[in-house]
Amino acid sequence: MATAADYPRTGARTSNLPGRRFDHVFFTSMALVMLVTVFVGFAHTYYLAGLFRAPLPSRIIHIHGAVFSCWILLLVAQTSLVSAGRVDIHRRLGVAGFFLGSLMIVLGVVAATDALARGAPAGRDPQMFYIIPLTDILIFAVPLYFAFRMRLDPAAHKRFIYIATIALLTPAIARLPFAFVFRKSPVVALIAESFLLVLVGYDLWSTRRIHRATLWAGSLLIIVLQTRVPIGKTAAWHTFAAWVQHLVR
Repeated sequence: MATAADYPRTGARTSNLPGRRFDHVFFTSMALVMLVTVFVGFAHTYYLAGLFRAPLPSRIIHIHGAVFSCWILLLVAQTSLVSAGRVDIHRRLGVAGFFLGSLMIVLGVVAATDALARGAPAGRDPQMFYIIPLTDILIFAVPLYFAFRMRLDPAAHKRFIYIATIALLTPAIARLPFAFVFRKSPVVALIAESFLLVLVGYDLWSTRRIHRATLWAGSLLIIVLQTRVPIGKTAAWHTFAAWVQHLVR
């Protein structure tokens, strides 16, 4: 899904930018990095849960984890298909990917609300924390919408998908088994933003400018990551979250 790259109609505009020929390598490699990040982050509590005796708290979390895992696997498959020149299959899977992404938006809100009703996560203010998964879904949903709209513009499409997927990484990053990052919101945001910085660097190297999709979707990512915790600590947000918590209980 991430790289329906360099169709003939774009060749005339990019022929003087030799770095563009590395698009397949860059986006496929970054999809694999994202896959590894998700696996390592959720290995203890999900993928290897049987080994570590860490059962998930509810059925919706199982479904949520399975569906979101499918997105990461689909991302790797889609970038690999384009690298292999199978853009025809890539496009057909892209339609399924859009519906999968739409399902993920619904499941993400349901799973976040389920956690709020359970008072999760333990040791943290569940009402404040409720803003974290909801804004992750926001950062995912907006670029996903524009990725679908711009599906005939490969350069924009792949960047919107890439940035949408960064939003899905924050829960995995927060669970990486390293003391300096584990559940530390500022560090989690910084690492998530580093994925964006890698894309910015690639844009500058390959096209000598920051692509408009990178600029606008990346700005949304940074603004939301940097403001959501302060907003989550406000009385207004706690009032809203308490209302939702009471409603679902």
